[in-house]
Amino acid sequence: MRALRLEMLADSPLAFLETVADAAARPHAEYALRIASTSVGSQTAQFVADPGGRLVGHAGGTVLPSEPELTVVYAVYVTPDWRGSGLLSDLVDAVAAWSRACGRPELMLEVVVGNDRAYRAYQRLGFVDTGVRVPHPTVAAMTELQMRRAA
Repeated sequence: MRALRLEMLADSPLAFLETVADAAARPHAEYALRIASTSVGSQTAQFVADPGGRLVGHAGGTVLPSEPELTVVYAVYVTPDWRGSGLLSDLVDAVAAWSRACGRPELMLEVVVGNDRAYRAYQRLGFVDTGVRVPHPTVAAMTELQMRRAA
């Protein structure tokens, strides 16, 4: 998971909320603890794609106290060699199934305005632009757009 996280951050630095340097500085034990804590329960979950030997994709889901009927999809990533393979759909479907099992019928995610590749990919998966725009959490000059769909 650590190797995949470092790849995610190097490939798409504006899509995630930490830097490669910060992620690289975290010890392996911290990664193991996070994986263990998100492998059970209904508040946060992570799903990974492992075709054998190396993780090639990730998607997480979490709940916001302000919207308990909603699962926020976060940290979605598919390694370049697997893009276009249907893996993105599989990962989002895994989050959706978990969301439904937890009693949350809706998914929401945010995409950096201008990331047209991701925007189109999420549209193909049934996400709809809500018109809501929010400031990027780490880059003041950027904006994210909100997309939602049924779980």
